[in-house]
Amino acid sequence: MALKKVKGTLERVLDKNLQDLVRGIRNHKDTEAKYIAECIDEIKQELRQDNMSVKANAVCKLMFMQMLGYDISWAAFNIIEVMSSTKFTFKRMGYLAASQSFSDATDVLMLTTNMIRKDLGSQNIYDAGVALDGLSCFITGDLARDLANDIVTLMSSTKPYLRKKAVLIMYMVFLKYPEALRPAFPRLKEKLEDPDPGVQAAAVNVICELARKNPKNYLSLAPLFFKLMTSSTNNWVLIKIIKLFGALTPLEPRLGKKLIEPLTNLIHSTSAMSLLYECINTVIAGIPNHSASIQLCVQKLRILIEDSDQNLKYLGLLAMSKILKTHPKSVQAHKDLVLQCLDDKDESIRLRALDLLCGMVSKKNLMEIVKKLMVHMDKAEGSHYRDELLAKIIEICSQSNYHFITNFEWYVSILVELTRMEGTRHGKMIASQMLDVAVRVQAIRHFAVAQMAVLLENAHALTDNAQRNGICEVLHAAVWICGEFSEHLSDPQNTLESMLRAKVTQLPGHIQSIYVHNAIKLYARILITAEAQDDLQTVTETTELLLEKLPMFVQSADLEVQERACCLLQLIKYVNKAIEKGAKVADEVSMLFAGELNPVAPKAQKKVPVPEGLDLDAWINEPLPEDDEPEEFVAKTSIFHTMGDVRTATYDNEVKTHAPSEAELQKMRQQREFEHMNNPNYLKGSARPKGSHHEDQNNISDVPISQIDLSVPLHVPGMSMSDKYLQLQRQQEAERRRRKEKKSRKKKGKKKKGDTSSESEDDPAAAISVNTEYDVPEGANLSDDDDFKGSKDDPHRLLNINLDEPLRDEEVLPVHTYQTLPSPLGVKAPPELATAAAAPEKKHRKEREKKHRKDKKERKHEKKSKKGHHHSKDEDSPSLLIATADGTDQPATPDDLPATDMNHIADKTDDMDFWLSASAQDVNSASSAAGELSPPAVATPTAPRTPEKHADVDREEEEPSRRKSKKEKREKKEKKSKKKKKSDYIEADGITTPSKEPATPATYKMPSMSSYKLLAEDTSLKMTYETRVSLEQSNQVIVSIIFSNLTSSHLKDLNVNVLDSLNSKLVRNSGDDGVKVPFILLPNAENEGQFAFTVSSINMPQKLKGTLMYIVKNEDGATQEKIDFKLSLPCTSYLVGVPCDGDAFTKLLGSGDLAHKSSMQATVSETDIAPILAKVCFLAHFCVVEQIGNTASLYSRSIQSHHLCLLVKLQPNTLNFDGKSNDESLLSNVLDDIRGLLTT
Repeated sequence: MALKKVKGTLERVLDKNLQDLVRGIRNHKDTEAKYIAECIDEIKQELRQDNMSVKANAVCKLMFMQMLGYDISWAAFNIIEVMSSTKFTFKRMGYLAASQSFSDATDVLMLTTNMIRKDLGSQNIYDAGVALDGLSCFITGDLARDLANDIVTLMSSTKPYLRKKAVLIMYMVFLKYPEALRPAFPRLKEKLEDPDPGVQAAAVNVICELARKNPKNYLSLAPLFFKLMTSSTNNWVLIKIIKLFGALTPLEPRLGKKLIEPLTNLIHSTSAMSLLYECINTVIAGIPNHSASIQLCVQKLRILIEDSDQNLKYLGLLAMSKILKTHPKSVQAHKDLVLQCLDDKDESIRLRALDLLCGMVSKKNLMEIVKKLMVHMDKAEGSHYRDELLAKIIEICSQSNYHFITNFEWYVSILVELTRMEGTRHGKMIASQMLDVAVRVQAIRHFAVAQMAVLLENAHALTDNAQRNGICEVLHAAVWICGEFSEHLSDPQNTLESMLRAKVTQLPGHIQSIYVHNAIKLYARILITAEAQDDLQTVTETTELLLEKLPMFVQSADLEVQERACCLLQLIKYVNKAIEKGAKVADEVSMLFAGELNPVAPKAQKKVPVPEGLDLDAWINEPLPEDDEPEEFVAKTSIFHTMGDVRTATYDNEVKTHAPSEAELQKMRQQREFEHMNNPNYLKGSARPKGSHHEDQNNISDVPISQIDLSVPLHVPGMSMSDKYLQLQRQQEAERRRRKEKKSRKKKGKKKKGDTSSESEDDPAAAISVNTEYDVPEGANLSDDDDFKGSKDDPHRLLNINLDEPLRDEEVLPVHTYQTLPSPLGVKAPPELATAAAAPEKKHRKEREKKHRKDKKERKHEKKSKKGHHHSKDEDSPSLLIATADGTDQPATPDDLPATDMNHIADKTDDMDFWLSASAQDVNSASSAAGELSPPAVATPTAPRTPEKHADVDREEEEPSRRKSKKEKREKKEKKSKKKKKSDYIEADGITTPSKEPATPATYKMPSMSSYKLLAEDTSLKMTYETRVSLEQSNQVIVSIIFSNLTSSHLKDLNVNVLDSLNSKLVRNSGDDGVKVPFILLPNAENEGQFAFTVSSINMPQKLKGTLMYIVKNEDGATQEKIDFKLSLPCTSYLVGVPCDGDAFTKLLGSGDLAHKSSMQATVSETDIAPILAKVCFLAHFCVVEQIGNTASLYSRSIQSHHLCLLVKLQPNTLNFDGKSNDESLLSNVLDDIRGLLTT
């Protein structure tokens, strides 16, 4: 023994610890992968040792590797071993590793249930604490269901350390197992009044998180939270409560009035900015109509915005934007402060100030605000911020169908000026606005067409600079507007020539196609005008111009441009022939583009009804089989020019450039010098020696950059400037004020009208109508909400549970119970074990005795009250206890009592309506003084009877007589004597032992069975396998294979490959022939590997051919071996035994969903059905619903949610199976599998 200890100590000394691993990785930067592989091999060897200290050290190193990104899922079982250690330091290390690496897909999590339950019930609070911490990271639905009752028990622990952790982890339990919310919520509600502030804060945190997505279910807690808000001094608790009230006030308007006073007091008194911000948010959300509170919030927010702290400034702007929605005038008074924020160095604050400006806009100040933003955009640095400014200008002007625009000529001028902005990515947005204004505002079309024509004439300014390529999208709108509304053009001939310039071919393909198409529209307009004036020369010149220019579009690399150019070229040729014959063709050509276009609704395409019989998801043609042709062959067979995404590739900022070689650079340099020598405008310097060019090139950064200040901005002739409209508006405002002053002198006795009301009457520009009609399919409504709100995967959707309804009988937390099984041979179990099995935990025995005496004394008092020893003042009032059928007394429910008696039980402050009413203030003040604001517990049939639930019991409990009766003393002596006779075997609550599994009909006389079946075997290796499935993965089967080494040599490089079928495929990495087994088999050892298969259909059994390749390494060398095998996947391998009660089973059979039936008979020799059921349930994955004699009903469910119900009848030498399912093929194959199981 001593030698073993010494050996273990030496091993620990020689093993690498975490520091050695980190040092080694740093020293092997070039060969890190190789070093990590060696370390993993060493760790695997350490994990095989029996010394727990060595295993813990290995797990510690694995944690670090997991942080580096290496997969350690293969060591999950070893981590569980360290978690089960009795030493706290090792246990903590195991739970930390589990919290990092375990997930819902970890198979071995099912092994942790009893271990975690044992840790939760440990006498060491730190063992329970570390178990709660780790469980919160890897909890699953099954763990939450099995451990919910144990965690709820810890919520009543005497240690605040455990109560706090148990309360916090309940949030994760509710998310994974929503059925636990209703039965556990009363206990959670009690923790809101816990004496420990940490536990109270944890309870507030959990309830506030639950109410964040489903606030209406927690409205009844408002009185309790109101008490906490007015009494708590913890700022973080107050923040959570006030956040909760912010979600509750929109649901109950009366609650906002109740909160005005406490929130106002907090806003005035608190120095914590976080608490102040939450108070303001709640006032905005819950009391938007209280002007005084809103004004107070705006004043406080101004203080936040003026603060030097950037975080406070950002929060102030964010809250100000919320007030803007309900009280725009209150925020507009601080416009100067918001405009100052546009000059802030922090870009996020500038963007938030931009959002505020959108709501501050009116018809009066729109031009002024846009002008300031334009000036600010010219000075701004960074393309992202300038893009946001541009987008915000367009958003401000276009909001509410251009409601604030009084002069559309000004807006078109603004859009044209925005096209001069360099490096923008919002060219499409500007183009979209140009098109929208031209289509929807008829009065502005003449001016818009004139501006677009000027823009086309100067198109070279938008296409020459590579940085401006994004803005060339504006030409798309300009060409379309000039073509569609060509009747407003003053010189269509000149515009057509601008559209047919050679530089147009440098534009993206989709813009060129619009050029070609609208050139024909202009041609039709020129024909109409020329024929009306009998100007044959103009017709001839225009036709020849098109015939000359269109061929350059025919040669375009874009297919759309080619097609349009070819079609229109043939059309022009046809028209030219008709013109040569003297025919009038203008009317016929113009008919090609006749008709008025209307804007299309944004969701019109979604609302197009799908024709009957059309399946949009069905294949038009069956997809071709995948070819294994090389990419080179595919590239050679391409006959079309590959353009990629022309729209983005043409003007993408990140353009792929060719890196020229040194020879090319020298050639370019010589060419540039030759051009400079022949250029008379280039100043030539003195000759420089060779090599100085590179020296000067290195000093380019030293050349000073001079800013050119132009007093007169660059101006394109013909383009209108927006400044003159701003000046015009100012003149009109001054004239309007002068007229108003003159009217006010004449009519002093009449009331003045506001500026906004007379604005539309005095300003003629405000009378411009904007077309708001959209083209939509017949019967569609624009107000239809097609957007899906909320994600289907959101776990909070399942927590939308009404918590005010009383608990039903079946709504209880699952309790882990166990039952002593009868001996297979009929021998009775020893009475010591039977007694010990029912014995609770030792440490709570005194508490149980105390509770028993208390309950007994209470029953005694109740009997006395029945006999009339103590009467209440009202003789006719009924008792709070009602007699049950078996003669025992149970507390009465509130439904059993009249309303007059409920007033003696429940405090009025528990009534939400009464608490929110006007008369509740006096009651609240009195109850808060007495400390009774919290709602009392109401008696229910399952609640323990407490003396406080009846007035008579209260009076009896207050009596000074507390002596024990002789009978109680005798019972105490008897209990002490029983304790001595009891066996020392005491099972802790919730710990499962092999002899205490729940008894089912299938477990009696259980034969020795194993679900592992032989897969293949040779002289060196043996393989056995079993299948595992889960209801959560409907298309996957896990095959667990145990590899047993039958030799005294090492087996390595095990590689499993299974041929894929149409239905089942082995999950492998792309490009791999098989799956490599991640371990080496030591001599005469065995190990297990798991392989995932994807399945598409489960109603047919599968047989898959596979091969195992491995290498046998011995002293003589290494040889490669091969084993062929056939993997059988019967239909029963896709089933999961799901427990089902009799009512649900009957309802399922009567629902009509199980339309398919099948029967099967098997010859058996057993006379007892119990071993048969045990075999069927164990091997075929069924659960017994009910057993009566030799008849039983079984239920199972497939991973694809097929229900299977079986009725089993045992007759002499015959076993009958009658089954029903919603899949006929699956049911038939399952019955065949069961027949094969019973006959083998």
